Amino acid sequence: MEPSHVPVNGLDYYCEIHGEGAPLLLLHGGLGSIEMLGPVLPALAAHRQVIAVDLHGHGRTALGTREMSFVDMGDDLAVILDRLGHREVDAMGYSLGAGVALRLALQHPRSVRRLVLVSACPSQDAFYPEVAEAQARVGAGLAEMMKPSPLYQSYARIAPHPEDFPRLLDRLGALIRSPFDWRGDVAKLAAHTLLVFGDSDTYKLDHVVEFYRLLGGGQRDAGWMREHVAKNRLAILPDCTHYDILTSPLLIAAIVPFLDAKPRR
Repeated sequence: MEPSHVPVNGLDYYCEIHGEGAPLLLLHGGLGSIEMLGPVLPALAAHRQVIAVDLHGHGRTALGTREMSFVDMGDDLAVILDRLGHREVDAMGYSLGAGVALRLALQHPRSVRRLVLVSACPSQDAFYPEVAEAQARVGAGLAEMMKPSPLYQSYARIAPHPEDFPRLLDRLGALIRSPFDWRGDVAKLAAHTLLVFGDSDTYKLDHVVEFYRLLGGGQRDAGWMREHVAKNRLAILPDCTHYDILTSPLLIAAIVPFLDAKPRR
């Protein structure tokens, strides 16, 4: 493992490099850190150079004074990749990290070859109502209640300023409550993309199908010779939720063949 800090736009992003081979950017979910990706990182790093990043305000990357923004973090990641010497990478993100990876691929299309989005959505109305209600309550008022949780304990152990946790909840709450609708952008996505969801995920199933259709999938029969197979892929993993999908062995089984696939003639 090669740890480093990369200063970008007023933030000091913490990064780790694992393994050797084709570069793969790996991004964790909300209130997590690189450690959240422990169930998948070793398998991915076995044959690739994995660039894992603690996102804005998470893990070892300090919160700073900036507001949180998917668009800004997408631009930040492009700068990080450039400073690490990568013109093009594959990218994989989970949940919050999937939103950042998606914005990176949309805003910097030449930077991302293949894109894996694990449990992500292109618009705010994709969430089930009870999830949206829970997001509405995310803020500093939850800080004390969350202190016994593994999420807080992990944060307190590695964050440069653990006292920022209430402010992180405020910033993250503001981010996830901010209206967004990227469906018009998704239809223009250049990177070959794999969408991965659990069959009991946090998003309405019709929005999962809509996401795949925006990427050109589910339009027609593939044909006997696969002549009409869409370039992008959809995987729905059985017996998986938004909260445990990273621990499923089916996840690696879906990701690796997609990343390693040779272009079809």
